[in-house]
Amino acid sequence: MPISDIPMFSMLRTKLQWHQERQRVLAGNVANANTPNFRPRDLVPPDFNRTVPLPSSIGLARTDPAHLVGTGGDGSFGRGRQGGYEIRPTGNAVTLEDQMMSIASNQMDYSAVATLYSRGLGLIKTALGKG
Repeated sequence: MPISDIPMFSMLRTKLQWHQERQRVLAGNVANANTPNFRPRDLVPPDFNRTVPLPSSIGLARTDPAHLVGTGGDGSFGRGRQGGYEIRPTGNAVTLEDQMMSIASNQMDYSAVATLYSRGLGLIKTALGKG
């Protein structure tokens, strides 16, 4: 069975390619920071829910009465600012600070996915006795 047939590796590879393409798009935004009427672009993240169905609700198990009860959340941490672009008199809406934050975040996510991919390959090699 080739590695490409394992769903986890297929999804990780797709995510790596998405981060590479997003880096190209974000770099284009920075390159056009002084272009009149330019609007920054970004990519829509891949949707893996169609590939691997997830349970609708996962709760925490309270195994000891001394454990604190979780309150849950809406999953919107870090998503407070959407569409808040500043537009200069030339019509350009690129904010270099926002683009640099997006580039740094993209790089960290890419590194995390690359680490998961390489560790997964290491586990397979170990299981096969080749590592």
